[in-house]
Amino acid sequence: MTTPQPAPVLLDRALPPPPSARWRAREELRADLRPAAWLVLALAGVGVPAGLAWWLLAPRADFRITEDGPVVIGSPSSELLVADDAVFVLVLTVVGLLAGGAAWWMRRHRGVALLVALALGATAAGAVAWLVGEMFGEGPTAAELADVGGRVTTGLDLGATAALAVAPFVALLVYVLGVIVNAEDGLGRPAPEPAAPAAAPPEDAAPPVS
Repeated sequence: MTTPQPAPVLLDRALPPPPSARWRAREELRADLRPAAWLVLALAGVGVPAGLAWWLLAPRADFRITEDGPVVIGSPSSELLVADDAVFVLVLTVVGLLAGGAAWWMRRHRGVALLVALALGATAAGAVAWLVGEMFGEGPTAAELADVGGRVTTGLDLGATAALAVAPFVALLVYVLGVIVNAEDGLGRPAPEPAAPAAAPPEDAAPPVS
């Protein structure tokens, strides 16, 4: 009598994804390098109007030069010393919000390269805004301080350089919030178009019948 053999047990092994479904990191990074570079340059350019906004919005005090020294004109706020930093932080917060939203709007290029470019570009925007604001809001010179009867205005000065981190922090926060809200693994990035199949070689013509 033959002993029945037990049925083979099939192991439930997960099949590897096909090559077309794998994340092609190298190709995506290569395709995102140019848009990422343009994003850095664009955000650095945004630093110019941001610096002008800081220069226009930051409150400053006017002084009249007398023989006894500068005399304040009017009654400036006691918080004038920290007002420059406060206005600068507000300006960079707006820059960070706009930068993060603009980067997330670039749906086709969402990924690591764009995230790094966002951080670099927002940092560059803050640095450019700092330079532009202090250039336009330069304080009085020694000759102006020695001109009795003249009127001078306090210069624009960033006391806390840590404020430069506001723009990249806010920009990355906006981008990360977009990643959290988006439930797709690909961050809503459209899938690359499949490559067109190669054309079949032409068939050899049949030899003529004699």
